[in-house]
Amino acid sequence: MATPGSDAAQTVRAKASSFPVAEGEDPWTEDEVEEVRQELLADIKRMERAIEVAEAGLADLFQEGTDGAGRDPADVGSSNFERDQEMSLAQNARDMLEQAQLAYRLFESGDYGRCESCGNPIGKDRLQVFPRATMCVTCKQREERR
Repeated sequence: MATPGSDAAQTVRAKASSFPVAEGEDPWTEDEVEEVRQELLADIKRMERAIEVAEAGLADLFQEGTDGAGRDPADVGSSNFERDQEMSLAQNARDMLEQAQLAYRLFESGDYGRCESCGNPIGKDRLQVFPRATMCVTCKQREERR
């Protein structure tokens, strides 16, 4: 965490007092705010690495798949399945990276912790478990039913 008199410490103190909490929850502490910030940054780095690995795997699969003549149909099918799976993993990592980046931007702007749909507090407990959340549970469930 930042040193007590630093600008970063003052920023963390300001964010801790400004983050909304759901009814019945305790206010955010400076340590909790810093923990969420660190987790978001770690998520961003982890997703960037996952994308790099998936894209490297895809490049290998595409290079292998260019010489289909004379290959066993089962091998071609297996290669296609692996390629589709790698593309799905890469897209999932991109989606999660976008979520983490959005949550971090909201964190830095001071808008973190409010549902992007209804504007109510997301809930401290939810954000501590899932820091990338930008919607409250009710709105997220509504969105997933569509």
